[in-house]
Amino acid sequence: MSSDKMLTRIGGLLRQAESTDNPHEAEAFMEAAQRLATSASVDLAVARSHSASRERQAAPTQKVIPIGEPGKRGLKTYVQLFVAIAHANDVQCDVSRSSTQVFAYGFDSDIETTEALYSSLLIQMVRASDAYIKSGAYKSETAIRTVTEIKNRRRYTRREEVPVAAVTARLNFQTAFAARIGQRLGEVKKDTEAKAIAQEQQGAGTALVLRNKEVELRDYYRQTSTARGHWRGQSANAGYSEGARKAGDRAGRNAKIGAHAELDGASRQLGR
Repeated sequence: MSSDKMLTRIGGLLRQAESTDNPHEAEAFMEAAQRLATSASVDLAVARSHSASRERQAAPTQKVIPIGEPGKRGLKTYVQLFVAIAHANDVQCDVSRSSTQVFAYGFDSDIETTEALYSSLLIQMVRASDAYIKSGAYKSETAIRTVTEIKNRRRYTRREEVPVAAVTARLNFQTAFAARIGQRLGEVKKDTEAKAIAQEQQGAGTALVLRNKEVELRDYYRQTSTARGHWRGQSANAGYSEGARKAGDRAGRNAKIGAHAELDGASRQLGR
């Protein structure tokens, strides 16, 4: 199947997920979209391995994905969502220090699929966290904060119980949402690849091809990436809200792919 046809079929599943009010149907359509994307990636990998064409073979590439403007709150949770989706679609990522950009490394179709899923799931994540904050459910929760004071040139620390702030609740909600999405898509990817290997035609060598694809991408990343160190997600100093985490996890379980997902490779930036 060509890349264009694959994206068209994924787009149909995304629209079906958006049009239903049944969360179980929405989840089924979302998982079907992920299975198709993963299956297409397998097919493309097999084609790359066995192609005798004189045309230039597909190769990994790099693309810069804008996440948001510098100084905008919550960019790290946006990055966490993108990276979680990318991991399930064989795309490696570097992240700028400011979390305003992600450098995606992978095959074109995999990056396009990642962007399509991200643009829809980002909208859902922001809407769900907005609804949670407006509900005021976090206001009944408290957290422990460490306070440092300097008296007579000596440093003193103490712990105090404080109400959970709205920004703390939002960040915890979105962090849990991204983690759940990554887990769901990862399970679909693992299941789809296992079935592709089990159902392959004799001599196809799908398992070997997948391994070769992984090695090819890893080598390209090592040769291309200029990243130094490791990107860190939300700091523990940002505070913890168990209620917001649970709510974000539930929202991640029920997330569906929206019709806003543009399958033209364009990324989305959301204002708040």
